[in-house]
Amino acid sequence: MDPDRIVRDFCAAWGSANLDTIMDAFSEDAVYHNIPMAPTKGKAEIRAFIEGFLKMSPKGIDFEILNQVAAGRVVFNERIDTFENEGKTTAAPVCGVFEVDDAGKIAAWRDYFDMGAFQGG
Repeated sequence: MDPDRIVRDFCAAWGSANLDTIMDAFSEDAVYHNIPMAPTKGKAEIRAFIEGFLKMSPKGIDFEILNQVAAGRVVFNERIDTFENEGKTTAAPVCGVFEVDDAGKIAAWRDYFDMGAFQGG
């Protein structure tokens, strides 16, 4: 199990807009928290939340990793997430923190970002 590779592969999967591939990376009891919003808990809630993102950007979301470091099972990355919504392309800077469990699944994912940048402001 290589947490760095698991997170890199997970980030790359967003470009395909394949919800099943994205969801395969999560543990059953994972927590996904976009820090300006309430956390989502468990695969069903996470799936519904991510499905909403992909409906806004059906061609996928490009996660461009600028820097990434792993310390044991914790992975931090700095990235630019680029997505299209209603014909408008937005690139938002994001810092992500991932925790990978013993099975090689993402058990926790926290993203920190400026909501104004995400909304194209």
